[in-house]
Amino acid sequence: MSDALLLEGIEKTYNPGRANALRVLGGAALRVEKGEVVGLVAPSGAGKSTLLHIAGLLETPDAGRIRIAGEPADGASDRVRTRLRRDRIGFIYQFHHLLPEFSALENVVLPQLAAGSGSGAAEARARDLLDRVGLSGRLDHRPAELSGGEQQRVAFCRALANAPDLLLADEPTGNLDPGTSDRVFDALLALARETGLGALIATHNLELSRRMDRVVRLEDGVLVPG
Repeated sequence: MSDALLLEGIEKTYNPGRANALRVLGGAALRVEKGEVVGLVAPSGAGKSTLLHIAGLLETPDAGRIRIAGEPADGASDRVRTRLRRDRIGFIYQFHHLLPEFSALENVVLPQLAAGSGSGAAEARARDLLDRVGLSGRLDHRPAELSGGEQQRVAFCRALANAPDLLLADEPTGNLDPGTSDRVFDALLALARETGLGALIATHNLELSRRMDRVVRLEDGVLVPG
């Protein structure tokens, strides 16, 4: 099976050459296959967010190789990186960043329209995704009318709207109650299996991590089996 994500020899140091230089990543390597859900665990301050940002092409490493669905991303132009983020990568953050003036349905439709989907197909996919996470009765509600957990579920659907090859998530169920967390994660697993989505999920939830295909730990700037 081909890779959704390949990281090799990733290095990152903040404030290099200064007394307060901080080496966060020192040769980190990771392969996430399509259809595979990988958990990422790390102590606070170990560089987990930096690793996710580099994998998502939001930060540039000092050295190393990045492939997204087989396509080279290290050294790529801003235009290519933007295209890869739009077409190949889905993001879920702790804070959902939904567009407040649009409904739940519209928040999931809009990324698809931006990627060139027709309005009918975009709405049908948005309705299907929102139904999978139990929000079929909240389609017309704006973010301010939704609970924090409901907003996070909308953000989950938005991240999957364009059928990415790779999903990157930072504590995606941190704002959800256990029952809803299970339902959202069940939907993620099902979509990964059905579509070949590869996922890298940072979490402190041990119960959640046990349900993933495998877990890696970030220690001293490198990734080791969890």
